[in-house]
Amino acid sequence: MSAERTTEIESGAQGIPRLAAEGVSVGYGGRAVIEDLDVTIPPGVITTIIGPNGCGKSTLLRTLTRLLKPAKGAVVLDGEDIAGLRTRDVAKKLGLLPQAPVAPEGLTVADLVAKGRHPHQSWLRQWSSDDAGVVERALAMTGVSELADRPVDSLSGGQRQRVWISMTLAQGTDLLLLDEPTTYLDLAHAIDVLDLVDDLHESGRTVVMVLHDLNLATRYSDNLIVMRAGSILAQGHPRDVITAELLDEAFGLRAMVIDDPVGDRPLIVPIGRTHVQLDQVPQRNAKVRLG
Repeated sequence: MSAERTTEIESGAQGIPRLAAEGVSVGYGGRAVIEDLDVTIPPGVITTIIGPNGCGKSTLLRTLTRLLKPAKGAVVLDGEDIAGLRTRDVAKKLGLLPQAPVAPEGLTVADLVAKGRHPHQSWLRQWSSDDAGVVERALAMTGVSELADRPVDSLSGGQRQRVWISMTLAQGTDLLLLDEPTTYLDLAHAIDVLDLVDDLHESGRTVVMVLHDLNLATRYSDNLIVMRAGSILAQGHPRDVITAELLDEAFGLRAMVIDDPVGDRPLIVPIGRTHVQLDQVPQRNAKVRLG
């Protein structure tokens, strides 16, 4: 990462949050998943939510997009309680890519991406050349223009994810929320999708995503939210958050944390029972930043 971009991130993280949860509690069937949770999403950066299975990562993301209604507390989008906004207005402000989405059989790439323009349609405003231009630009930005006439279900996993991201871009929002966008992808395709996410961030978008791969999360994120048992354990830049102690506390994982040789980020090296003892390897000196 360049010094210029680091400065931009550090100053942008202090700006007015695009999205925030204030004292939210959410659950399913009477069972609480997250309780009294406060979190802010800084503008202009990539925020990634990590944590063990069942800790509430996807629940938090779905709550931030109003797919789940909190039993207590509020989600604030651009200074307004999201519960009081019309669904169409929410869709104009943020785009959501759910986990493992499925397109109707035979639906073409162009037709799927065009669905991203639905929030902008009404009885008085039908499909226009402006909408077609937005779709064309979304296809081009994600590198899938040549796939426009192909059925979505005929594409590879990586191509499909690019198409779904293209649909969220067609909504015309600069706030993107992605729930495990690399699910079921091999490493090469996962890197390809995350490179695209980074390109979108560089073009001025705020991104929030859930990832399972910790090293991909540290490499592609400017802001990490570490969850455990429905609570925020730590939040901040990967350099400040990721330590061996945090990994043990959050995941029950023994690991070395060293400097990533290809970037100014921490690199996590898991330690199994048959591997070297932790006291025999150097540890990266960092502190956990809470809040």
